[in-house]
Amino acid sequence: MTNATATVIAALQIALAAEQAAGYGYGVVGARLPQGSAEQALATADWMAHVRARDQLSQLITDRGANPVPAAVAYRMPGPVRTPAEARALAVTLEDRVAGAYLELVALPESGLRSLGATQVRAAALRAEAWRGSAQAFPGMPPASLRG
Repeated sequence: MTNATATVIAALQIALAAEQAAGYGYGVVGARLPQGSAEQALATADWMAHVRARDQLSQLITDRGANPVPAAVAYRMPGPVRTPAEARALAVTLEDRVAGAYLELVALPESGLRSLGATQVRAAALRAEAWRGSAQAFPGMPPASLRG
């Protein structure tokens, strides 16, 4: 395997890991939102988007002759998730992390993967905006990296 191929696979695995964690996290988000609410329906739609992205990334990894890293059995949440407000905050965190993971693809030389990465950063930013209630400049970038 060349260094370039290894770099591509590593970036795909990073995005896959973020999608797997988001899929798990949205199960927690949905469980803490009012049953039958519009927010719970939004959480379900977002979960499905992450499942589709996970499957696409797994296929891209397999197509390159590597094995997708399996999802963890469970994931540690960044904080307690007992209320709808905490569930919404978790959804924002999940989307911000997914956007950050796809920045790895945006940095690759392969135009198709750069395009995929940019599309997924945008999608995650829009989902985060829906949960946050506002847009964020430079989605996926840690706030500390934006200070001059």
